[in-house]
Amino acid sequence: MTSSTDAAVLAFENGSVAFGRRTVWTDANFSLKAGEFVGVIGPNGTGKTTLLRVLLGQVQLAGGSVRVLGKPPGRGNPAIGYVPQRRSLASDLAVRAYDLVLLGLVGHKWGFGPPSAAERRAVDEALEAVGASDYAEQPVGLLSGGEQQRLLIAQALLTDPKLLLLDEPLASLDIKSQHEIVHLVEDIRRARSMTVMLVAHDLNSMLEMLDGIVFILDGRVIAGSLDEVVRSDVLSQLYDTPVHVHVTEDGHRFVVGA
Repeated sequence: MTSSTDAAVLAFENGSVAFGRRTVWTDANFSLKAGEFVGVIGPNGTGKTTLLRVLLGQVQLAGGSVRVLGKPPGRGNPAIGYVPQRRSLASDLAVRAYDLVLLGLVGHKWGFGPPSAAERRAVDEALEAVGASDYAEQPVGLLSGGEQQRLLIAQALLTDPKLLLLDEPLASLDIKSQHEIVHLVEDIRRARSMTVMLVAHDLNSMLEMLDGIVFILDGRVIAGSLDEVVRSDVLSQLYDTPVHVHVTEDGHRFVVGA
């Protein structure tokens, strides 16, 4: 992460968001370079999803400016892949995994015809990228939470985006599935040279992958490298409670609350 906006994939300058008289957050000043993996952390209701919606062109800034891939944000940008918060799918949902991913390409159309060769190829490549080819023919409702999450990530990859935004992809997953999803995103980032912004509650599940952190707390946006932000003194001040950052002998960090 950098304060410079030169050649940045996304860049905020004094950005702020307000809904009516309520200010969500202010003073967003950070930018991401191509290929960086950044985590967005903060309690519920602080505006983490709002930050993603700004980048998607769904929410306008109340002040300051933001540029995404060299332009102001706009809706429907194929260069941005988006994984929304996952909602539980009914166990009797009979839609095939393949068809769920295909909806990412054709779901906006009136009526459904057979997919084109290009659409089939895009779906096949996305399923392979997330390791879901083996269960492409299975009903979505019978898949595990981690498998369903892989399908949503596959949807986001269909347009070969340069920027991937993920909103709470680890929520409601067990520790093993969280680990697998974080490593999957990291593998995709490296293979496709994408920039990734991932919203989460827990730092520990993804700390080893991150280049930087964006904290949103009490209306403030604090961004920086791991060395700058993931420190006991900084986190304790941010959360107004004792937080301890431990570093193992091999350099891995993990965060422990009071």
